[in-house]
Amino acid sequence: MEILALLSDPAAWAALITLIALEVVLGIDNLVFIAILSNKLPPEQQARARKIGLSLALIMRIALLMVIGWIVTLQTPLFDLGIEGARDGHGMPTFETAFSGRDLILLVGGLFLLWKATKEIHHNIDPAPASGNLLDPKKGAVQMTFSAAIAQIIALDLVFSIDSILTAVGMTDHVPIMVTAVIITVSIMLVAADPLARFIEKNPTLVMLALAFLVMIGLVLIADGFGFHVPKGYVYAAMGFSVAVELLNMIGRNRRMRLAAAEEGTAS
Repeated sequence: MEILALLSDPAAWAALITLIALEVVLGIDNLVFIAILSNKLPPEQQARARKIGLSLALIMRIALLMVIGWIVTLQTPLFDLGIEGARDGHGMPTFETAFSGRDLILLVGGLFLLWKATKEIHHNIDPAPASGNLLDPKKGAVQMTFSAAIAQIIALDLVFSIDSILTAVGMTDHVPIMVTAVIITVSIMLVAADPLARFIEKNPTLVMLALAFLVMIGLVLIADGFGFHVPKGYVYAAMGFSVAVELLNMIGRNRRMRLAAAEEGTAS
């Protein structure tokens, strides 16, 4: 009966559409991370890794929704450091000294994302084989094992899933709406995963831009863990502008290459 009531409620439909749009935007960082990791696998394993990663994200989010009461308790402070100087002259907090379960998860996830993105940037600048990785002789790029890629995807899926579910909880109290939004969002990500990964692989300059995006997201997660809430809209707007500029550069490079090829053909 509750589902039938929701189907006839315009407010429920509005909440669903808004939540889907928000979840798609929040899922971009998760999708970029999976695309970059999967591109480091052998070609025959890449699509499977992306499907497994996003399927695990769906399973995690639905599982977390089933224990929604426990998820909400993650926002309850676990301990307070009580550091002197945490407040300014007006008594306003300069940084958060009380940490909840959510804060700790965001801190660990942010540090992991920061470490991983920085490591990948180093590999792109100086592509030398590292211990535990495989070097593809055809690509000349650092590769990783399938199990290592899946393990890292699971770790970040957990962080992004908890952040996503807590966002959903703040927008609606109806679990069926949240489950529907999660299923639709992950389905959209599954459709977009392969084209995004191929696009990133064909345009190496975008890899560095995507890694810089992940560094920024890692810093935002760490700041959020310490109580500094950076509006995600600012982050995505900055990255969207950067992508637009890079797309213009790519169009210019392609046109110059076609012009040079035409001139060579005319000269010969």
